[in-house]
Amino acid sequence: MGKLQDKVALVTGSGRNIGRATVLKLAAEGAHVIVNARTNEAEAEAVAREAQALGVRAIAVVADIARKDQVEAMAARALGEFGRVDILINNAAIRPHKPFTELTQQDWEAVRSVVLDGALYLTRALIEPMVQNKYGRILFFTGEGAFIGGSGRAHVSAAKMGLVGFARGLASEFAPHNIRVNVVSPGSIDTQRANPEWYQGRLPSASGIPLGRQGKVDEIAATCLFLVSDDGGFITGQTIHVNGGSAYY
Repeated sequence: MGKLQDKVALVTGSGRNIGRATVLKLAAEGAHVIVNARTNEAEAEAVAREAQALGVRAIAVVADIARKDQVEAMAARALGEFGRVDILINNAAIRPHKPFTELTQQDWEAVRSVVLDGALYLTRALIEPMVQNKYGRILFFTGEGAFIGGSGRAHVSAAKMGLVGFARGLASEFAPHNIRVNVVSPGSIDTQRANPEWYQGRLPSASGIPLGRQGKVDEIAATCLFLVSDDGGFITGQTIHVNGGSAYY
């Protein structure tokens, strides 16, 4: 029996990198999974097959987290296929860098719609069934930039920090219903960067990390597993920094 035996988990942005690693970590502990990608159906299907090979049920759903109609359709399909969603991990994000004085309303809304609004839409779609079931585990992802800032990242930092406040509010409101809500804040993680231009030639690296290396996607996935399993049963409303000691908050 795994730590999440027969639970149902939905992980957004899970076709690659941290999202994929998290899906497979949860599946290895017995959770049935919904894999989500914005457009790459083949990638999401491949991850779903990997999860199925671990002995659980898995489906892939293509949905743009920034689109309320697509998010609600994904939630409806998940509930229709599995009857419930016990674990929601809001991982999908975009991180375009741009000087604040060049930032347009469209730039602002593009980031907010994926990072903050998408998390709102999906949480809203799934939290009432969690209340009815008296069980729920919700995670959001922020990042070091939200806490220490960074040139060209004001809009990203604002949206990511919004998730911290969102999580704290939800954690207080829904604790009586056995719903725990936390935030994971990864440091520099060794991942494939689909949009290197976002980083203005300064890709994340091991520079300045006391442990002397970047983090691994499996280490973030393990943190997620800890928080959504009974091992993290007394943790809610918190932000867990997984950054190799690069900063303390």
